[in-house]
Amino acid sequence: MPELPEVETSRRGISPHIVGKVFKNVIVRQPKLRWPVPDNLADLLIGQNLKSVERRGKYLLLNCANGSLLLHLGMSGNLRITNPEVAIGKHDHLDLVFADDTVLRLNDPRKFGAALWAEQPSQHPLLAVLGPEPLSADFSGEYLQQRAGSRRLPIKSLIMDSHIVVGVGNIYASESLFLAGLHPERPAGEIDLIGYQRLATAIKTVLQKAIEQGGTTLRDFTNAEGKPGYFQQALRVYSRRDQACIDCGEPIQHLKIGQRASYFCPVCQH
Repeated sequence: MPELPEVETSRRGISPHIVGKVFKNVIVRQPKLRWPVPDNLADLLIGQNLKSVERRGKYLLLNCANGSLLLHLGMSGNLRITNPEVAIGKHDHLDLVFADDTVLRLNDPRKFGAALWAEQPSQHPLLAVLGPEPLSADFSGEYLQQRAGSRRLPIKSLIMDSHIVVGVGNIYASESLFLAGLHPERPAGEIDLIGYQRLATAIKTVLQKAIEQGGTTLRDFTNAEGKPGYFQQALRVYSRRDQACIDCGEPIQHLKIGQRASYFCPVCQH
């Protein structure tokens, strides 16, 4: 599933090809994605200039003067830059055609993605409830401690809650907790400010490295695939069950928290 770094990599990959261009056509081949594609999407976009492409959590925002198109890649979707002559694939559900015939094509095999419209994106129901961006100044150890309060839920569940902070998916949560030296099952309300400061710093570090890695392995978004490079660097704990911890040599352990696989070192993460 595309996570924050992969979506950010997609944003950076497509932006140079489409920002500043005028929409000429909108072709919706499959209106039934996770939510219905607006019937009037073509009327909203045709003739509009694309001012910018931004990201909020896992959503891409294609911003025009009259509002924004919200794109979500779902479980397995991707975007690519192409042209009208390229053959349509089975799962190519949406084409955004620009005046110079550049095409931004959404491919979504499982149809869990979305293409929605918002006149004021920050007030859209899907975005208004999101927590701060983890790489922003609003996200800090102090903020995490305040949101944790005296709650007893595992710290891994807290940081994976998009109402608390966006974009900390399963892999990144496990890696961040290892870097911060925190056990994933530790109750959120029992962690002190120093621990939360370590954790906030770890989250920023892990995500930034993942984004940089996506940038260095960025596939050509004008090719037939258009998928970003995923987190390729050596993972410290995730999916390394029974392998030696890179810091202490103890075997990495595995458990499930909230039905998600969690990996940790029993020595390094007390």
